[in-house]
Amino acid sequence: MIRVGVVGLGVISRFYLSAVERSPAFTLAAVCDLDPAVLAKIPVPGYRDHREMLAAGGLDAVIVTAPNDVHATVCRDVLDAGLPVCVEKPIATNLRDGKDLVERAARRDVALFTAFHRRYNRNVRALRERIAGGPPIASLTVRYLERIEEHVGGDRWYLDATRCGGGCVADNGPNALDLVQLFLGRLKLRDARISRDADGIDRRATLILEGAVVELDWSFPGEVKDVEVRLADGTILRADLLDGYPEFKGSLWHEYEGLLREFEEAVRKGGSWRDNGLTALSIVDDCYRRENDAGRRAQAGDRRHGGEGAGTSA
Repeated sequence: MIRVGVVGLGVISRFYLSAVERSPAFTLAAVCDLDPAVLAKIPVPGYRDHREMLAAGGLDAVIVTAPNDVHATVCRDVLDAGLPVCVEKPIATNLRDGKDLVERAARRDVALFTAFHRRYNRNVRALRERIAGGPPIASLTVRYLERIEEHVGGDRWYLDATRCGGGCVADNGPNALDLVQLFLGRLKLRDARISRDADGIDRRATLILEGAVVELDWSFPGEVKDVEVRLADGTILRADLLDGYPEFKGSLWHEYEGLLREFEEAVRKGGSWRDNGLTALSIVDDCYRRENDAGRRAQAGDRRHGGEGAGTSA
C-alpha cells in the first residue's frame, strides 16, 4: 500500500479522501491543514505545518490540494524529501517556479503529477474511444463555464488573483488546456482575448490555439463543461462532462478515482513520469504576457496620437 499524506483540506479535498478510501493501492496516513477543527475530523495524524508532517515520516507520497500560491513551496519540500507528489493545477502560480519543480523532480527521480481530473471523465473517455481510428480532428472546442462563487465554498482565496495566480485563465484554463492536449496531442497558443472585471480579475477569456478554441467564463449563470469535436468529414461529436451527474460536482467523484489510479502509475515511474503541468502553465503565462504586451502597445499608441483625440470616449 502507498501511504499518502494530504496537504490542504479545502473544498476539493473530499474527492481525494473518498478516492483514497476506495483505492486498493493507497491508504491515508496523515493530513495537514491550518484549521485544527478540520484536522480533528479525520482519524489519522494531523499537522498544521506540512514540514512537520514530512519530518514525522511514514509517507510514500503526498497529495497537495492547498491554495495555489503555496503549491510551489509545498511541492518543493515534498520533492526534496524524496517523495512523489500529486498537485492540483496549476503546479505553481508562475512559470519560474513551475520549471524549478519539474527540474527538481527529475533530479530526485520522483514523480511530479498534475491533477488534471477532467481527462478521467467517463464522457470524455467515451468520446475519445468513439473517434479512435476514424477521420482526423479538424477542430476542437472546449467550454469551461461557471459562476466561480458557487464553486469555491469557503475557499475564498480563489477570488484573490495573487493567491490564485490570476482568474479563470490561471485556474480553469489548465484543465481545459489539458483536454485540448488529450485530444490533439499538442498545445500551441495563437491568440488570447481576456475580459476583466472592475477588480482586474479575468472573468472571461477565449484562447485560440492551433486547431482548438477554449472558452472560459467565471460569470456564467449556471455550469457548462463540454468538448466538441469536428472531424475532417464534417461530423460533429460532443462530450458533456456533466451529463449523467445531476449532483453538484457529481462527476468529480469518479474523475478523482481515475486520477488516483494514474497517480499510482506515476509513483512507480518516478522521475520518468511526464504530464502537461508545465506546458499548461506556460500557455497561461503566454496568455497574460500577450495581454500585457497588447496593453502596453495600446498605451504607447494613445501617447503618440494623444494630440489627435485618441483614447477619448464617443
